[in-house]
Amino acid sequence: MPDPMRPRAALRTAVVWEVLQDALERRVKATGRPALDVLDTGGGSGNFAVPLARLGHRVTVVDPSPNALFALERRAAEDGVADRVKGVQGDAHGLFDVAERAGYDIVLCHGVLEYVDDPAEGVRNAVAALRPGGVLSLLAAGLGGAVLARALAGHFTEAKQALDDPNGRWGAGDPVPRRFTADELTALVEGAGLRVGAVHGVRVFADLVPGVLVDTEPGALDALLKLEAAAAELAAFRSVATQLHVLGETQGD
Repeated sequence: MPDPMRPRAALRTAVVWEVLQDALERRVKATGRPALDVLDTGGGSGNFAVPLARLGHRVTVVDPSPNALFALERRAAEDGVADRVKGVQGDAHGLFDVAERAGYDIVLCHGVLEYVDDPAEGVRNAVAALRPGGVLSLLAAGLGGAVLARALAGHFTEAKQALDDPNGRWGAGDPVPRRFTADELTALVEGAGLRVGAVHGVRVFADLVPGVLVDTEPGALDALLKLEAAAAELAAFRSVATQLHVLGETQGD
């Protein structure tokens, strides 16, 4: 669940957590095992891994950054879950150099596809790490959100560039190498052999609302969280979200 002491973090992850927790509960019920094995590719310092471990699950984090893995180790120790969190250095391309094939109930692939050379291969590797009946949680940058953000900032040429660019980039200074539409992400998931269980827009409004309003206006954060949740599944709003979340499900137990 989102950390109640970090309201801005909760705002950014609440929709994903709601979907993910539902998937976890269904897998626990289906397997009869209260502790699941989770693989978090590109999991960095543990924004998802540590809360998952607090729920009792065993989490392996694969990340190319030694600094991120050091921060993960420290954070897991501070939260008392070091025995349930393992960090290993690696990436999506060479995933099975450091992770087990068909060894995980849940695989998180959050913020990875934007940076890999071959997104389809990244998804295929994530799927190959799943056990039968397993679930893939895929989170990636959305094209529509970037176009809308550049336009609202008055950068109309950059907004048009992002819309026209095959990778959804608004210019040479764009820090994100690649963005996706919901159709592109669902095609990647289905192409890897999974059934798409759900598609949500993440941060539909959160990145457009002034932070000072959310932090100072009484009740604003809760109201915005409820608005984000209500809009997340609606295609009209999903198409302009900063990020897109796709839940992919395998068949069988």
